[in-house]
Amino acid sequence: MRIVIAEDSTLLRAGIERILTDFGHEVVAGVSDATNLLHIVNELRPDLAIVDVRMPPTFTDEGIRAAALLRTQNPESPVLVLSHYVEERYAAELIASDTRGFGYLLKDRVADVPAFVDAVEVVGKGGTVLDPEVVSQILVRSRQRSALDALTPRETDVLQLMAEGRTNSAIATSLNVSVGSAEKHIASIFTKLGLAPDDGENRRVLAVLRYLES
Repeated sequence: MRIVIAEDSTLLRAGIERILTDFGHEVVAGVSDATNLLHIVNELRPDLAIVDVRMPPTFTDEGIRAAALLRTQNPESPVLVLSHYVEERYAAELIASDTRGFGYLLKDRVADVPAFVDAVEVVGKGGTVLDPEVVSQILVRSRQRSALDALTPRETDVLQLMAEGRTNSAIATSLNVSVGSAEKHIASIFTKLGLAPDDGENRRVLAVLRYLES
């Protein structure tokens, strides 16, 4: 996979590049600011862009705004966002726009090398990887809404796992219930939220998170 890394920390950028190279991927460029990121991605058309949220010159939201622009300009170009903290507003907007080929991870997840590489490969192939902490914060902010209040505690647990992109089987395993039971919870969630079930995992996540941010 051909990858561009946008990270202002030279040390972290080099570390990520070494990890990816060791696992057979090609890092075609590394940049330290959002402006160069947009230029490089448009020029090289990589299979994946890994983007830090906070980049020069203000170290606030340049990276994630660039990621949002990339998603707007090239909806089919996969992007994996890395952040020290959950930038709720931007995270919600990016997730709600389209979860295909999108990931949002906290930087401490990089330390788990196999899991990080797996996330890179999932997103690069058009899948979705959402850090549990990102999902949790979006859910917490939304829990006061009446429709969510109608969910049982178990349904709320299932909803969070759905938003993380888990399959029905993975949800069942995580909660130690049968697949049939997990499917019943999911059907109930869609009914209470007024959302139609869908076979596509990415569209299912998108529908749930669009509702949460409406």
